[in-house]
Amino acid sequence: MTQPSPAGPALSIGELSRRAGVKPTTIRFYEAERLLPPPSRTEGGHRVFGETHLRRLGFIRHARELGFPMPAIRALLELERHPADNCASAHDIAMAQVAEIDRRLVRLAALRRELLHMAEGCRGGRVEVCRVLETLADFDHGHCDDPAHGAAAEGVGEALG
Repeated sequence: MTQPSPAGPALSIGELSRRAGVKPTTIRFYEAERLLPPPSRTEGGHRVFGETHLRRLGFIRHARELGFPMPAIRALLELERHPADNCASAHDIAMAQVAEIDRRLVRLAALRRELLHMAEGCRGGRVEVCRVLETLADFDHGHCDDPAHGAAAEGVGEALG
């Protein structure tokens, strides 16, 4: 077996998958997207991964858990290649993610209010007068706290009609 190009133990894709906590298909995807450095190969053509791959997968996995989109992860990985540079770009990327989370929180709060309102109107009884089902069927409604909800429903109504 040849030594992996990155320093560290020689890992098969299965072992790398287990240690990094990602599926082999995810590793292959990141490899195809060039988010991982190319692994070395055995004489039989099997990929051999190392510690660099494990650290990179950990970085990507953590960034994904924090909700960073792939373009942001790619940009952060590129920044990592230049350790002496100013990290203002990394800060900007992180703050853009915070802003996206804030947008989602506002939307989720509006959806929560709508669901609570809907559920409070349905405390049992017959399906024919179920407030939950009635509200869900009324996609062209004006009672939702999320302004995009009613506007999006107009397009749905047109597409369905």
